[in-house]
Amino acid sequence: MTQVAAISQQIWDMKYRLKGPDGTPVDKTIEETWARVARALAAVEADPAAWEPRFLDILRDFRFLPAGRIFAGAGAERRVTLFNCFVMGTIPDDMSGIFEHLREAALTMQQGGGIGYDFSTLRPKGAQVKGVGADASGPLSFMDVWDAMCRTIMSAGSRRGAMMATMRCDHPDIEDFIAAKQEPGRLRMFNLSVLVTDAFMTAVKEDAAWELSFKGTVFKSLPARALWDKIMRATYAYAEPGVIFIDRINRRNNLSYCEEIFTTNPCGEQPLPPYGVCLLGSINLARFVLDPFEDTARLDLDALNHTVAVAVRMMDNVIEATRFPLPQQEAEARSKRRIGLGITGLADALILCRARYGGKEAIRLTEAWMAALSKAAYLASAGLAAERGAFPLFDAEKYLAGETVSALPADVRAAIAQHGIRNALLTSIAPTGTISLFADNVSSGLEPVFSFHYSRAVLQRDGSRREEEVSDYAFRLFHRIKGEGTPLPEYFVDAQRLSPGEHVVMQAAVQKYVDSSISKTINVPESISFADFKDVYRQAYELGCKGLTTYRPNDVTGSVMTAKPDPAPSDQAELPLDKPGPRPEDALESGALHQLTRPLDRPEALPGSTYKVRWPESDHAIYITINDIVQDGRRRPFEVFINSKNMEHYAWTVALTRMISAVFRRGGDVGFVVEELKAVFDPRGGQWVGGRYVPSLLAAIGEVIERHMIDIGFLPDPKAAREPPGARDDRRTSNPTGRRSCPKCGQPALIRSEGCDTCTACDYSKCG
Repeated sequence: MTQVAAISQQIWDMKYRLKGPDGTPVDKTIEETWARVARALAAVEADPAAWEPRFLDILRDFRFLPAGRIFAGAGAERRVTLFNCFVMGTIPDDMSGIFEHLREAALTMQQGGGIGYDFSTLRPKGAQVKGVGADASGPLSFMDVWDAMCRTIMSAGSRRGAMMATMRCDHPDIEDFIAAKQEPGRLRMFNLSVLVTDAFMTAVKEDAAWELSFKGTVFKSLPARALWDKIMRATYAYAEPGVIFIDRINRRNNLSYCEEIFTTNPCGEQPLPPYGVCLLGSINLARFVLDPFEDTARLDLDALNHTVAVAVRMMDNVIEATRFPLPQQEAEARSKRRIGLGITGLADALILCRARYGGKEAIRLTEAWMAALSKAAYLASAGLAAERGAFPLFDAEKYLAGETVSALPADVRAAIAQHGIRNALLTSIAPTGTISLFADNVSSGLEPVFSFHYSRAVLQRDGSRREEEVSDYAFRLFHRIKGEGTPLPEYFVDAQRLSPGEHVVMQAAVQKYVDSSISKTINVPESISFADFKDVYRQAYELGCKGLTTYRPNDVTGSVMTAKPDPAPSDQAELPLDKPGPRPEDALESGALHQLTRPLDRPEALPGSTYKVRWPESDHAIYITINDIVQDGRRRPFEVFINSKNMEHYAWTVALTRMISAVFRRGGDVGFVVEELKAVFDPRGGQWVGGRYVPSLLAAIGEVIERHMIDIGFLPDPKAAREPPGARDDRRTSNPTGRRSCPKCGQPALIRSEGCDTCTACDYSKCG
């Protein structure tokens, strides 16, 4: 039986182990999970018995890691897709088309797929809508509708769907798009990225004017540098939007002769055309290192080449074995057969080869390994084309003339010219956070090791929590080989000890050999200056990256988890456990919050306010009374009363009154009540109230409670949140541990990596 860390066993049991409808395990061991996947993907072969053991062989020992959807769904006989993500069709600029695409998005997410959309096709706010005598509400109002849908639709298993929204840098509403997520709680199911063109980057460099236009009509002109600074200040202060260099993506696309790309999947590693699909898998480089930690340490390139060749065949088989939510997605996948084979465990592999992440030797090794992987993948796909045929839209002359294919080795180009190629694009670096934990906790994707050693609180059946030590694969292997207590060499470097520039050069080194794109988060310290922060983006553009996502701790999204420093190479003291600290919202200027073990007693009289809500479906208004209590010199909500003459609402309003009041009287951070109410999506559809789409009556009540909390100073004012960085420094209280709290288990243990939030204390993860 495979021996892995306890956390890996837990991830397997929670995420990838096949279970019956009643929760009874079908897969008894990890080996049985591997066997199920190998059997399902070999079933489409002409000779399944010949290929099943070969597929199983590369799955064993975690050398090849198909994406989580494949591990969880292959051979499960469930109505789910094995693809991770999709880019949806182009949204037409009319109401019926917009809501037809909303329906398609819901169907796709229902089967487990994340989605990407470009909202640049929708007319700007205030533009005339011909035939109805009204002004357009703009793309952001419809993004709110998508966000409400995504909060409601559950993806396959227990994960909620993730979404990407992009907008061109010349769209008239781009400034509103840039600022959209500065409002706490808004568009939280989306990742946002600006589509930046080469012309715009030239205008920024030359300090030229930049026009914002839609279908030939110019709505505004402003200095390009002013708009660039708005993008930079937003992501500096609020971690979004990201930047996608869209012209570079299209220019380097192997399929530039037959498609145009406008957006990406939710985490950005797969730029895709309308209805494009995202098929992912990763080679675990840490498992290919020979003689780890010795002068002779090296990657076993023969084993790598063999594994890559078999993995390409497995992934091509997924296209035949999967379900597709929409027929357009199936047509797109079969006509181009693109796959996204990537890597994980890069940082650990570099450590095993005694190379410091971000250093010259690490860059040299990374480029050599990625060149070998890329060559093996293209040769394997050419071989598949000789056996099965090239992808249907293959045009030898146009394909071989592409910028990326032109740079391939001569023998690879010769094989493509002779046989064609089975898969139009082959390589991509995806987020592998959960898969990497499953694979004995190797480093994730091309990210550095976040922390070599940390403590994780594991929830027990009786509700208690047990502290569990979690350590990195390379860290454990080093002490197993060199002995416990052996000082860590200088090449053991974690994310906290790397400069932003070292992150960027590693991303650029990998991008040279990736025909799609890369999901990576450049974590930067809160103390970085704005000028230095902007320079990270300049460096990424100049080094040839296709996009960039940074993360700097901020007031809206919180701080990335920062583990206790690992022992310095000369000081191997026992690591102390981190003590949970207050959440950022628990340290507002008015004073600390307290979690009570029993409810507060109600005073005879309380201050409060009553609000009137008109809901278009109801003949009678709803009145919401919120009473407050002053605790430690701070006013906080204490109880809620919801009343209406409409008796249809009576039962649920009484229940809501009692439940919310009970939560308020317990104290602590009760702001989550607002977010939960605002996330409720009425399946019959919401209503337009005050010029905004509100997804349900409960969401409208949540907005009233939120407004009250802001007015009494319990929640931060979104308007204040839009102040320039530093404007609120006098009101900011630091979080001693730097950790964000998980929305599922409540533990201060969220890591932000590869565009995703992952909790180290439970199974929660969300890309968005």
